[in-house]
Amino acid sequence: MNESGLIYLLWSDLVGMTRTRGVPLRDYERRLESGLGWARAGQAMTPFEHLADNPWGPMEEVRQIPDADTRFEIPAMSDYPALHAVICDSRPAPGVEWGACVRNFCRTAIADLKAETGLDLIAAFELEFLLQADNFVTEAPFSFAAAALQHRFLTALEQMLSAAGVAPETVEPEYGRGQYEISCRPRAALKAADAALISCEISREAARRHGLRASFSPKPTPDHVGNGSHIHFSLADSQGRNVTGGGPGPLGLGEVAAKFCAGILAHMDALLAITAPSPVSYHRLGPHHWSTGYRCIGVNNREAAVRVMPGISRDPDTAAKGFNIEIRAADCTASPYLAVGVLARAGLEGIRKALPLPPPAEIDPAEMTEAAREEAGITELPTSLDAALEALKGDEVVRAWFPDELFESFLSIKNWEADYAKSTAPEQLFARYRHAY
Repeated sequence: MNESGLIYLLWSDLVGMTRTRGVPLRDYERRLESGLGWARAGQAMTPFEHLADNPWGPMEEVRQIPDADTRFEIPAMSDYPALHAVICDSRPAPGVEWGACVRNFCRTAIADLKAETGLDLIAAFELEFLLQADNFVTEAPFSFAAAALQHRFLTALEQMLSAAGVAPETVEPEYGRGQYEISCRPRAALKAADAALISCEISREAARRHGLRASFSPKPTPDHVGNGSHIHFSLADSQGRNVTGGGPGPLGLGEVAAKFCAGILAHMDALLAITAPSPVSYHRLGPHHWSTGYRCIGVNNREAAVRVMPGISRDPDTAAKGFNIEIRAADCTASPYLAVGVLARAGLEGIRKALPLPPPAEIDPAEMTEAAREEAGITELPTSLDAALEALKGDEVVRAWFPDELFESFLSIKNWEADYAKSTAPEQLFARYRHAY
């Protein structure tokens, strides 16, 4: 079949941006084995027009090889032609893994969890974004007026997401003026990261087609409500049953899930450098922001870094299926693959070491006295990218999860971003991240 048009080969990089090369649709089949070449040093790109120091230089190359199962289409609309795309794995050669491929990092972490526990990690993302345009009108937070105002856009967005195979659970106005949210459906963890990437890119495209601009920056302006990328997860046994809940403790967590959460909490400071990895991320995080400023766990506590969410139903079996855990200190400047991967690794460490959970935070931890927080084991999370990077470098367990070339390149990029933030006026800094994401 002689198909006309282009298909875009997509991959996520270390700053959570979707890079691409396009090929004619008629050539797609022959690209499935060997893909397209790309300089390895491209993995060290910052969100802006800069290449951070890296171990590869100008000579080494990697192949962007399509995963045919991820192919999707954004339907044509009016004067906009259909967009065809497929997500790639970065490989030195067909069948050979590359240590700096974020999708491989995620896949390997999930596979190790499965191999050691027999459990599958199920995940889903909540993706918040800000709509903007010249003379943009906003309505009250969460209001029907805010939905009706953008109903044409939101309807098209749902249709485009569904056509791409990532139908959302909800599409809705959020707390900030001009802020909206997509709640993705739960999927096997690697597919959940794929769905997050696709959902963000389709949101941007749907906005463009309606004369809008969608930004997933964690803090679009100094005064605006932040955008999160909350990550929900659960553990499923070999029969597909959700085994996250059902425990006797105050959190209701099953025995293995409790250890999994304890592992995340034990390494939370270091994980923050991966899940909230930009200078502006730390303007979103903090006490009283419902984005968490403290390392703690709680049932339905939106100020806890790890939020336990029991399933809701009169039927116990249905409630058990809905039991999940939410990580709130995450945003879209993170690669979804790195974020899911480190959560899987941290949880597995908790299971291996049978780590105990601290007592749950039953109120906003910022409202507790310092002595009460100390007694409960609640500590303040890093308040800057520099502090999070120091925690990452100082956590030998987390460091061991990363191949050297991935770790060194990630630190190089993030140190560049942290230095850039120090030398840039706040308004310009927020504007650049707003535009980039």
